[in-house]
Amino acid sequence: MNVYKRFARDTLIYGLASVLPRVVNVLLVSLHTKVLLPASYSVNTKFYVYIAFFNVLFTYGMETAFFRFFTMLDRDRRVLRTAFTSLLISSLFFTGLLWFFKDGISRWIGVSKDIYWIFLLILLLDTLMVIPYAWLRVMHRPYRFAFYRLSHTVIYAVFNVIFLLGMSRWLDSQSVAGGWFFSHSKVYYIFLANLIASGWVFLMFLPSLFKIGVGFDAALWGRMIGYGLPVMVAGVFYIINENFDKIALDKLAGPEVMGSYAAVYKIGVFMVLYITAFRLGAEPFYFNQSKHPDAKRQYAVIMSGYVLSASLLMMSVIVFLPWIVRIFIRNVAYLEALDIVPVILLAYLFLGIYFNLSIWYKLAHKTLFGTLFSAIGAVITVLINIYCIPRWGFMASAWATLAAYSVMTLVSYVTGRRYFPVPYAIGKISVYVILSAMISFVVYRYFYMNWTVKILLLLVFSLFVYLLEQKTIRQLLKNLSR
Repeated sequence: MNVYKRFARDTLIYGLASVLPRVVNVLLVSLHTKVLLPASYSVNTKFYVYIAFFNVLFTYGMETAFFRFFTMLDRDRRVLRTAFTSLLISSLFFTGLLWFFKDGISRWIGVSKDIYWIFLLILLLDTLMVIPYAWLRVMHRPYRFAFYRLSHTVIYAVFNVIFLLGMSRWLDSQSVAGGWFFSHSKVYYIFLANLIASGWVFLMFLPSLFKIGVGFDAALWGRMIGYGLPVMVAGVFYIINENFDKIALDKLAGPEVMGSYAAVYKIGVFMVLYITAFRLGAEPFYFNQSKHPDAKRQYAVIMSGYVLSASLLMMSVIVFLPWIVRIFIRNVAYLEALDIVPVILLAYLFLGIYFNLSIWYKLAHKTLFGTLFSAIGAVITVLINIYCIPRWGFMASAWATLAAYSVMTLVSYVTGRRYFPVPYAIGKISVYVILSAMISFVVYRYFYMNWTVKILLLLVFSLFVYLLEQKTIRQLLKNLSR
């Protein structure tokens, strides 16, 4: 199987495994916005914001370090066992530490104590499954990877429906008369559904965990930590870029505004879904092809393919936004934040470019640059949110996200040209990004309900892309058909 065909296959399967769960999460927004008011939805948002933050700390860059050293050392199983054993010991220690300080941390997070224990268990289980999932990816076992991910999704979705619809009579009463299990707030059962799903998938992983086994090479671990810690710090900054806006809005504008913003923000998940699928397929491909003499040209081709497809996706979401809103946002109280959608979509397009560019500092063993770039984005995010939310409200948060990701992309590209030059087609890429962004903003502002004009503009852009890139498209299709 040629490299492009394997890349496309793996991207498709990993994409389905990662996109479908997020699609289900987006579909669940319809259920959640139906049964929760914006203030309660803000609790749901804060829970997962802090889950994401602590996940980065719990894994401390070990997943990326595992990828790099496992491929660099010809799949030495010492790397696998050392990475897993490290996360096993540290996650148990950190979980115990967070439980010991439960009173202060639960108040800081903004969740009740009955929710906090679920929070800790989800953190623990998810951390223990990081290396097994990464092992499946690097060993090119996308079908098993997809099975585990989709199992989690199905269980989570089913229990959401059972708890929020099937038991709605008890949850609406919120009375202890139905017993302890039925006495919690509705948002509690969303988290309980997640815990049930994570627990079940962990049980399915147990045979693989025993197969991996435990083992620890201190010298190797030191090298992996040295590689992974900058990735962890960059991950913390990434979480700030992704989620500080929600925390700042909650503090500066109130939980109702944050809840509306967070729900509408989920529409941007369409771009996140594609970025996730692309990254899951591209990252192992980039590492595995790093020794190929034609690797840099392959990286450039993949970047162009990403920008073209992501630009079309952004425009498509804007064109069909009225239908999307009608499906996913079931309460008009959330729609006050709808203007953020074009800005967030463009921000995520830049984030995808940044992810593709990031391969240069990972392969050049200069991961400190990734930390620096993420820190720049985090500073931009924090400053704009703090100083501009009181003046412009939630739109300040959306523009902060765009500013952070676009600056990170620019700085990474300029720096990468010095240390790891890749022949990206910058001229064409810039034209596609600027043109698709302009059309998207015009369509949203002036032709929101004019379907004829919207679809015509989408078709014109698609034809423009095809005329400029038909040779590349034909060559890519030829490679995939081999």
